[in-house]
Amino acid sequence: MELFQYPYMQRALIAALIIGLAAPALGIYLVQRRLALIGDGIGHVALTGVGAGLLLNRSPVLVAVIVASLGAIAIEVVRARGRTSGDLALALLFYGGIAGGVMLVGLSDSTPANLVSYLFGSLITISTPDLTTIVILGVAILVLMLALRPALFAVSHDEEYARVSGLPVRTLNMLIAVTTAVTVTIAMRAVGVLLISALMVVPVAAAQQVARGFLTTMTAAMALGLFAAGSGVWVAATADTAPGASVVLMAIASFLVVALAAAAWRLLRRRAAPAPVPAPEPHEVVLQ
Repeated sequence: MELFQYPYMQRALIAALIIGLAAPALGIYLVQRRLALIGDGIGHVALTGVGAGLLLNRSPVLVAVIVASLGAIAIEVVRARGRTSGDLALALLFYGGIAGGVMLVGLSDSTPANLVSYLFGSLITISTPDLTTIVILGVAILVLMLALRPALFAVSHDEEYARVSGLPVRTLNMLIAVTTAVTVTIAMRAVGVLLISALMVVPVAAAQQVARGFLTTMTAAMALGLFAAGSGVWVAATADTAPGASVVLMAIASFLVVALAAAAWRLLRRRAAPAPVPAPEPHEVVLQ
């Protein structure tokens, strides 16, 4: 715990906790819409923005926010118009995004180490301006996801019902897409573009093992995300491991623990339930 006396570890812990709360709060809507892998696709597009920022000597994070938002809007338009399947659109984002990012980083004067820090995260290199950006955007994401929960749930659950109810479905869909892009971008320095999707999805999947209502599942997912972020940073600090990978592995470990505990609880309930009393057999009627 002595390591957390240093400012860089304090910044790393605060950034991880903010992302650990914001990512599952958004991820529950993505899981509901069966778009659990969209974070990976947008992350690859954000990598192209990082490469463009490095090549143009501009802020990589700012350029990545713009490029990732445009990519998220594009995939939402494609999905809404139904011109191609969602899987194909995500595949285009995967391959085109990472190829463009690697090419642009290669054309810039940046070193391969900079690319690795965006791919897998580098919590200990987060500066005070980076932390300020993460806190402001992370809190904004949390506020939006919680304040618009009824409308976003309706759109994620049944678009046709939401449209008949008078909700601005297209605007809400665009909001989810852009918010996903922003979440992926601010998490690049902390978890990495290749791992952030796990922090969006795994806590939600774990919460679904024990929670039933949407609000209960959302709350449990945010608590698990917070636990994974905090414990992951602690493991990374004490065992000298990669912080982003440690956070994701702690999230997966929490999923396994919750899933096993839920299965054991269901088994105990079945064994404790009284055996059903067999119905009496009807008497045979003998015809004379």
